[in-house]
Amino acid sequence: MSHRMQPSRPEAGLLDRFFQIGVILKGLDGVLELVGGVAMLFIKPAQIIEWVRILTQHELAEDSHDLLANALVHAASSLNSSATLFAAVYLLAHGVVKVVLVLAVLRDKIWAYPWLIAFLVLFVIYQIAEMVRHFTWSMFGLTVFDLLIIALTVREYRVHRARRSAQRS
Repeated sequence: MSHRMQPSRPEAGLLDRFFQIGVILKGLDGVLELVGGVAMLFIKPAQIIEWVRILTQHELAEDSHDLLANALVHAASSLNSSATLFAAVYLLAHGVVKVVLVLAVLRDKIWAYPWLIAFLVLFVIYQIAEMVRHFTWSMFGLTVFDLLIIALTVREYRVHRARRSAQRS
């Protein structure tokens, strides 16, 4: 069983739990990206536009200036086949990498820790660039969450390596 499941360092138990929960959430996010990517391969842009119209019609009838509903309608209306294919490939690649790295980290595969850190750093850079172009609180929250997961993964990787070194000595 993983040392995170039964912490040998009492002061680290809470951080270990946060790390494990955060990594599991990243893995679930990866699974959702895989599902979304597969769906994007089979759903036509016209279907997405129609679903968005149906989902937002009530809100727009009440408030024609609703920011979120109008943003969804605008985003959906700009979809085309190449955009949905790009989104599908992006989500599938993203999802596969996340799921593989999360499973490896949860199985204490030491090689996966630096890869997960690097992958998340790239996401954070991308997210910051997106926030510079257009700030949203959801992107900000995701970025803060990713930074927390990076810090916890670095910590866990150091602990893991130190434990392995001590076992070899």
